[in-house]
Amino acid sequence: MDLDQIHTFLEIVRLKSFSKAAQTCYRTQPAISAQIRQLEQELNASLFDRLGTRIALTPAGRIFSEYAEQILELRKQAQNTINELERQPRGELVIAANESNCIYVLPSVFSEFKKQFPNVELHVDRSYGRRVVQAVLENQADFGITQLPVEERRLEVAKIYTDELKLIVSRDHKLAKKNVVLAQDLIDVPLLLPRAGRTRSRLNAWLELIEGDTNVSMELDSTEMMKRFVRAGLGIAFLAGTYCREEIRAGQLKAVSLGPEPMVRRLGLIYRKDKALSKAALGFIQVILEQTEDGVNGNGAVKPAVAELEKQER
Repeated sequence: MDLDQIHTFLEIVRLKSFSKAAQTCYRTQPAISAQIRQLEQELNASLFDRLGTRIALTPAGRIFSEYAEQILELRKQAQNTINELERQPRGELVIAANESNCIYVLPSVFSEFKKQFPNVELHVDRSYGRRVVQAVLENQADFGITQLPVEERRLEVAKIYTDELKLIVSRDHKLAKKNVVLAQDLIDVPLLLPRAGRTRSRLNAWLELIEGDTNVSMELDSTEMMKRFVRAGLGIAFLAGTYCREEIRAGQLKAVSLGPEPMVRRLGLIYRKDKALSKAALGFIQVILEQTEDGVNGNGAVKPAVAELEKQER
């Protein structure tokens, strides 16, 4: 049983004629008759009594006509609801990201998105490093915000933000007056390092020159703890400059570039290539490109998505 058969049945009931129904349904009368025979076989009941040139509904036909009208009405309601969803998107988007990026990089993105899509809920899946990628791959999150590069063929990747990982010290620390620090400058200096993740891996490589002389005082997974511990004189930390803007402006902390080359951090927006993007999802991509500092396409992936949104709006 399909909706076309039901529509044909109701047209015959309305017009009380197979031939007239064939005209309104743009089919031949034999085709109309074949549809009704198939419907009767499926229901295992006759729907019409043929009385010479006249037709009448059988008792089964009268019962089925009531349900058939309800079925088509439900179809209409479903279509209207879906159309309304496109005009006023609803539902939710799940964003996998670490807490620091949500606090220091994404507030303007979330704020602008909620202005444009007030009925769409944003949920943050607090994840770190590889877990962000896995959350997107396993369809537990619609989007991920993570450090680049991301080498995964199943994902679309767009660079959205760039900043610099810096040495963070208290304002009266002996290294606070330096413009650049080398790994050798940190021999036996108490270090506050991230417990795991991409930043920790990069720092381990940078500190290899003094591997035997490093003094790892604490391993922490909280940016706020690191900043507070640095201010308390418990050690020095390595954080993205974005995370310390307020404290640096207030003169509570100092940020020093790492040498011999700056350690640049690039953040990317990732999502599955095979994922169907709703209007809200396309809107999120557009907003994040507009609100973040880079807002540029890393590999040609996001511009087509934004173009699709613009096409839908036209």
